Amino acid sequence: MTWARLALLALLGSVLVLLVAAGLKSVLWVLIGLAGVAVTAAGLWWTLAHTGLVRAVGLLLVVCAPLAVLALYATHGMLWPACVSLGLWVLALAAARIALTPGAGAAARGREHRPVEAPRHPWIVMNPRSGGGKVARFHLVDRARQAGARVVLLDPHRHQDVAELARRAVDEGADLLAVAGGDGTQALVAEVAARLDVPFMVIPAGTRNHFALDLGLDRDDPAAALEALTDGVELRVDLGFAAGRVFVNNASFGTYAVVVGDPAYRDEKVRTTLHALPGLLTGPDAPRLRMRAGQTHAEGLQALLVSNNPYRPVVDSARPGLRERLDSGQLGVLCVRVDNSGQAVRLPARLRRGPRDSGVTRLTAREVVVEADGATVPAGIDGESVVLPAPVVCRVDPGALRVRVPRRRPGTPPNRPPADWPRVMRLALTPPGRRHTAAAR
Repeated sequence: MTWARLALLALLGSVLVLLVAAGLKSVLWVLIGLAGVAVTAAGLWWTLAHTGLVRAVGLLLVVCAPLAVLALYATHGMLWPACVSLGLWVLALAAARIALTPGAGAAARGREHRPVEAPRHPWIVMNPRSGGGKVARFHLVDRARQAGARVVLLDPHRHQDVAELARRAVDEGADLLAVAGGDGTQALVAEVAARLDVPFMVIPAGTRNHFALDLGLDRDDPAAALEALTDGVELRVDLGFAAGRVFVNNASFGTYAVVVGDPAYRDEKVRTTLHALPGLLTGPDAPRLRMRAGQTHAEGLQALLVSNNPYRPVVDSARPGLRERLDSGQLGVLCVRVDNSGQAVRLPARLRRGPRDSGVTRLTAREVVVEADGATVPAGIDGESVVLPAPVVCRVDPGALRVRVPRRRPGTPPNRPPADWPRVMRLALTPPGRRHTAAAR
């Protein structure tokens, strides 16, 4: 297989470049680079988890450690070999993952869809403030009405119960519910659509719109989603629940949830985060959560993310933070505990390892129980700050939501498995007639 052979050649080249440039001393240069990464990670931990002089020293390390390594490489003529070697290593990893990627049919599983008739009475609620005014910028109101939809524009100056508006719309004959706004608003209407078994449509007019991304929608062109009204297909996707509240993306607990719950966070995100993190990471009031999922238990957690279907690893180079599918019937669970700079240094490597490692737990489950010492737990539900009664039971409802999407949409990248070098070598060295057997091993 071409990609497998390219992966091996690039891997070999990354080693040869250093050996030709520095001989056996190349091992020393690799260790120097790794030491720079470790010092930078430790400095970042001190910057986030401490205040005063310790924070200042940490910030100095974050800036100076990479510069010192680069200067050392440049002084001894190792900068370009290191860059070429790193580039070849990245190419080798990418080629290896492509070589091991299942065929198009396997990658498409979980995206099953069926053609549907156009809705007769679609109803769309639009938030004019979402995404910095995307509703007005893309003329979504006029375009939706031209497509035959009834549009309700939220009033930014008063509170409106979006879920109640959606229920009333169905009572009045709406046969499709849609949202042009952020993930939090989408979750509210999605719950109504699932309960009443009405199709749901996403118009990515929010700031991030992770749900739309995983559905394969074009977030840079929200109006393209309106094609689902005339030329659409229907998907069945799962819904997550945290203490009975729906989430289409995730429910976060611990450090992040406390930070986003601060009223100052909306206007001063960086300053609020830097002010709050020391107390949340190392202070006496730092959140320490407990998690139960089947036979797995974890304690002393600072951060816990429960997602509606598992995400790719954060450090996954191929589009991190995406979900491969939305109908696996499983929650994704990521638990993190970091108590000191030494653990912070090892954290990136932990996130790439197996499902469980000291301080990091990654698994899938149908139900997760989150416990805390107090009677309530701060949480972020699709980015919205809430306080939930403890313990919080998170569960998944498989195939609960009917989602209407355009027939034509960008789609999500195929599932790229981790680089398994023994398998890559077998693929590269196996004759063409036996490659299918080698790939399956």
